Parts: sequence; C-alpha cells; structure tokens
Amino acid sequence: MAKNAPPRWDRKMQQRLARGEAAALGELYDRFAPLVHSQAHRMLDDETAADLVTREVFGYVWENPDAYDPKQGSMRSWVARLTHRQSVRRLREEADLRDGTDEEIEKELEERVRLATAAARADYIVSSMPAPLRAALELAHIQRRDYRQTASDLGVSEDEARRRLRLGLQLLSTARSRPLEGMSPPGYGQPLEQ
Repeated sequence: MAKNAPPRWDRKMQQRLARGEAAALGELYDRFAPLVHSQAHRMLDDETAADLVTREVFGYVWENPDAYDPKQGSMRSWVARLTHRQSVRRLREEADLRDGTDEEIEKELEERVRLATAAARADYIVSSMPAPLRAALELAHIQRRDYRQTASDLGVSEDEARRRLRLGLQLLSTARSRPLEGMSPPGYGQPLEQ
C-alpha cells in the first residue's frame, strides 16, 4: 500500500518520468494505483468508471510529469488531487446527462463529493496512524472486540487499550470535519485552483 513517499523519491520519480522511463511509470502505478482506484470508486460508485479514471490519471502523469511541483506536496498528494479532480469531472458529466434542476443536481453532486472526501480522509488517517492505534481500532471495529478483549489480544493493560481506542477515534473524528479555509485535508497537499 502506498505511504507518503520521501521527497527525494518524489523528485527522482519525476525526473525518471520526464526522461520517459516506462519502468518509472510501472513503479508509480504499483505504488499508487490502489489509492487512485479506491478513491475514484468511492466517488463514482462504479467499477468501470474507476478503472477509466485510474487510466486517465496515470496517462496524465505520463504525459505531464513536469506538472508535479514538489513544493506543493508529495507525489502521493498530487496523484490524489488528480484523481479527485478527474472523478469530479466524471460526476459532472454524468450529472449533465440526468434529468432534474441544476440546483438539485449540483446539491447531489456536492453531497457525493463531500461523503467521498470524508471517506478518503478517514482512510488516510487510519493508514497514517501509528500501528498500535490502528491495531486497537481494527480489533474493536472490525473484529467487534470490547476494550477488555482488545487489551488481552494486544497484551496491554485495559487502561492502555482504552487510551489507544480513544485516541484513534479522536483522530478518525476529524475526517468528517471540513479543513480550515485555505487548508487541504490531510494527505492532499495544497488546495487546487479550479
């Protein structure tokens, strides 16, 4: 699974892509395709459309490697922004084909984007949190363990299990909040100009 790549890796990858190294594109694809596809699928709720967005994003990266600016954030953030922008464009195209007032369609589109963005932020928060917090949340949420069972499974005190769960949930609760004006959600670099 893709993690935030060090800036050095990002710069080298950009240079390799600019030289036209097909192996670089393959490496980038292997690293970020799950991120791109899941983000697109979450926004579009359509496997075929998510596949198409994934191809379009990596096609754009291949054709425009110099569009990436390391000063604006990591390559992961840039690829996520490209995916978001392409998915929104597809949603708008889909909305243009539907019946309804412009206001209704725009409201539905905004809601879909808002929910998908919150889910993407939650995924990023979970993948970025320290392993002990993530393990506690996975036991409690996915395996339906209470804090006592979680403590036992992790080999920690009940107080420590409660602390990890509380902190993990506090971090996750930020996923639904809107970023401050001019700020991007975690993992998405600088805001895009539309």
